[in-house]
Amino acid sequence: MATTVQIPATKAAKRIPMTSTRKTALVAGVFYLITFVSIPTLALYGPLKNHQDWVISSGSHTGVLVGGFLEVIVALAGIGTAVTLYPVVKRQHEGAALGFVAARVVEAVMIFAGVVSLLSLVTLRQDLGGAAGANAAALVTAGASHVAIYKWTFLLSQSLMPAINALLLGSLMYRSRLVPRIIPVMGLIGAPFLICTVIATLFGAMKLGSPELAAVPVAAWEFSLGVWLVVKGFRPSPITAAMDAASTPPAYQDVAV
Repeated sequence: MATTVQIPATKAAKRIPMTSTRKTALVAGVFYLITFVSIPTLALYGPLKNHQDWVISSGSHTGVLVGGFLEVIVALAGIGTAVTLYPVVKRQHEGAALGFVAARVVEAVMIFAGVVSLLSLVTLRQDLGGAAGANAAALVTAGASHVAIYKWTFLLSQSLMPAINALLLGSLMYRSRLVPRIIPVMGLIGAPFLICTVIATLFGAMKLGSPELAAVPVAAWEFSLGVWLVVKGFRPSPITAAMDAASTPPAYQDVAV
């Protein structure tokens, strides 16, 4: 006959530690919020992207270096979101969860490629921009090509891939109910519009580097998800119950004998 052994009052009085799923949600939420630190690059890269003769001009290039550093942080934080959430969302659908991790890695690789193109331009400016006898026309052409590389990598990395991520992770979050459904719905609705915008840009219907209003719903989805995970964590579900039961120390469980 099974009986339940009650935990002594002294143990029960102890503070129950934060569950593993709450820790996972907190870390993932922080990573998501960190991915927004690159917003200042819209202004930091302004002089470089808007002036074709930037490479032969004088002045500080600190803004480009800071912007590149911020984008490196974003790339790494993006991978962090996927790696942190994978053990949780794989319980809903392992294939989609693995796809989300792969998409985040691809996104990070392309972000790094774009950053390298701009940092190379900084080196070109330092070494040849003010050098006597330098071919100004050739430097301006090289500068324009580096900026074009950045704009295309930005389109594919920070426009297309977030839409793919929204479809993958949004569907997992919607089906698992780990967060309120209105949050992934924003991503699931915004992702097709953003993908259409990227395709339109690829085929010349929209100007490369133009503001993408279609990115707003996807950005709202990611920001809302980050805030919710930090403040509230995952909502109770069979997934969180199973993970918490597997990680809860025996001292906080009823023992059947």
